[in-house]
Amino acid sequence: MEALTVFRSGACVSRTQHRRNASLSCSASRPLILARTHHHSNLSAFPPSPLPSLCSSPRRLTLRPRRNLTRIFLPHLVASMEQVDQTYIMIKPDGVQRGLVGEIISRFEKKGFLLKGLKLFECTKELAEEHYKDLREKPFFPKLIDYITSGPVVCMAWEGVGVVASARKLIGATNPLQAEPGTIRGDLAIQTGSFSEVVFALGLLKPCKESHSYGKLSCRNVVHGSDSPENGLREIELWFKEGELCQWTQIQAPWLRE
Repeated sequence: MEALTVFRSGACVSRTQHRRNASLSCSASRPLILARTHHHSNLSAFPPSPLPSLCSSPRRLTLRPRRNLTRIFLPHLVASMEQVDQTYIMIKPDGVQRGLVGEIISRFEKKGFLLKGLKLFECTKELAEEHYKDLREKPFFPKLIDYITSGPVVCMAWEGVGVVASARKLIGATNPLQAEPGTIRGDLAIQTGSFSEVVFALGLLKPCKESHSYGKLSCRNVVHGSDSPENGLREIELWFKEGELCQWTQIQAPWLRE
């Protein structure tokens, strides 16, 4: 006859049609195993059993743990998969004097970038010359230094994926007259100077080669932004002292990146 034997945690349960033909064995260390024993004596009068045969190759029944589909946002994991840059943004004296600080900061906040450092600062001549050292040989360099030191500036350090390129798009073209609507300079910056300087800025006449690209134009373009990730790090180290940058995580970060 046939016997169904169940082994689990050392317990042994047997259900047989003929108790004298049942053979039982228990194992405490083995998992749940279903085994069926065939007895070849006096089986001709009984129909075949509907139970599957497990004697030739016993199968282990294992329970797979349920997968946890909860998504956990890990900023450091995102940073390892995508390049997170830092950029230096400075609201220039004309932006501070015109009361545009809050408006400019909100542009970057609404974009979703992380603010790491912020301060109102009076720039010294030495710091301004170091910041614009690549333009030292330009004829407009002295006027640029006088302009950037004419009043307080707002220094900001922003962080995010592709923040340097995105910030440049938010700021707009160097010349406010050529900046697209919707950009900071296109919406907020104005152009000052004589009529001839405005003509140079519009490109109606070409300025002299030895002069600035906008002639003698005194450009009030409200805000400065780093032009590369390398310059972003250099300028942040230049304008911020050690300990002035904050390390924190935005609560809205999971809603910005998947």
